[in-house]
Amino acid sequence: MKGIASAALKNLQRPDLIERRAFLSGIWAARGETLGVVDPATGEHLVDVAACSLEDADAAVDAAKNAFLTWRDKLPVERGQILRIWGKLMRDNAQDLAVIMTAEQGKPLAEALGEISYAANFLEWFAAEGERAYGETIPSHLPGSRLSVQMQPLGVTVAITPWNFPSAMITRKAGAALAAGCTMIVKPAPETPLSALALAKLAQEAGMPAGVFQVLTGEAAPLARRLLEHTDVRAFSFTGSTEVGRILLTQSAATVKKASLELGGHAPFILFDDAKLSDAVKGCIGAKFATSGQDCLAANRIYVQRGHYDRFVDAFAKATRELKVGHGLEPRTDIGPMTRPSVAEKCRQQIAQAISAGARLVCGGQDSPLGGNFVTPTVLADVTDDMLIAREETFGPVAAILPFDDEQDVLARANATEMGLAAYVYTNDLGRAMRLTDRLEYGMIAVNTPKFTGASIPFGGWKQSGLGREGSRHGLLEYLEAKYVCFGNLAA
Repeated sequence: MKGIASAALKNLQRPDLIERRAFLSGIWAARGETLGVVDPATGEHLVDVAACSLEDADAAVDAAKNAFLTWRDKLPVERGQILRIWGKLMRDNAQDLAVIMTAEQGKPLAEALGEISYAANFLEWFAAEGERAYGETIPSHLPGSRLSVQMQPLGVTVAITPWNFPSAMITRKAGAALAAGCTMIVKPAPETPLSALALAKLAQEAGMPAGVFQVLTGEAAPLARRLLEHTDVRAFSFTGSTEVGRILLTQSAATVKKASLELGGHAPFILFDDAKLSDAVKGCIGAKFATSGQDCLAANRIYVQRGHYDRFVDAFAKATRELKVGHGLEPRTDIGPMTRPSVAEKCRQQIAQAISAGARLVCGGQDSPLGGNFVTPTVLADVTDDMLIAREETFGPVAAILPFDDEQDVLARANATEMGLAAYVYTNDLGRAMRLTDRLEYGMIAVNTPKFTGASIPFGGWKQSGLGREGSRHGLLEYLEAKYVCFGNLAA
């Protein structure tokens, strides 16, 4: 397994997509200070990328401010055309982009290919939606006056993106911002800069003007803080943990920036006795183990009504045992490594704490024979609400199953968290489904399906799972300001 990632990178159809320099104001900038990128499956060093300075952050803001003056004045269809070309270039180079992603992030190649398509969708969708940033005319309350509202771009924006979806979280933010007429500086996660830089190369090829889209690589905390200190940065978008989101929101408060935050999840998966068991098992496997469990949408608390409980535990464990763990570039891999060692360690701690508190280990639990960042897919039954795994997001391939008795019982337990991103409900009772979707305190709810995301949907959470929405027309509004205009004395 050692060397598989570096060998794959050497065999790309377009090796120039491996970029080591930051992308600042249309220029590829090398730096003496660098940051190493490793294969999380093996620990193998892949490349070094530029570690930008605080002065680079200042220069990026200045370039974005200058570029905004001309980018905002382009017709929406002109901006959209560049986004469409960018999306097409992503699709044309999907295999190489997916290999790059798997090499630095670890997810199975099939999932990486799916993410590239998902990411390109945002560019294509917002290319069209930018042409529909409609204003409104207001019936006047003043004699002889005409009242209107225009939607205008905010200005310079910043995206701070995570390592679990290193391409899609960039295009979901940049697609909306650029379509609206804003400029954007992307600060990718230190673990996954190569995906961001490859996208920047394709954006340049698509005809993106200098300064409109920039990628600032390096350590996250100091660069993010510097960007959020700038009064010329009008808005920022962050996807990541609630803990870090609170810090960034505090740092941005002094300059009153508009914030779009997609933060932690703690998703309940609720299975009622009237649902078809086989469908629920298949759906729960998808909801739990996508991206090797490193997904804010992952089912974290699997509530199963007692009539289905024992059969579900057995069937779900059987399906879990069949998942293949391995390097993401190896054929038929279902579960790759955890991208960060700390994520693997958290999984092990939650497993140990749950077992010591009385949970039943159904499968997995032991250290993976592959070692390192690999975690054996694990199923824990008879979990209780006071266990650590039921109180904190897991972010790995560990499934916690909890029994419940009735609808009111599970509703109260599912809502007993400060998180509120996504929830899953499996039932064949339409009335029950409607009641649950009304009363679950989550921004997104999937009924009888594990899949619900896409460019056209408003992605976001309630409570401490975030602010604002990404995707859909609501996502475009995150980068627009309403300007009210009153024309007086028109009758004179």
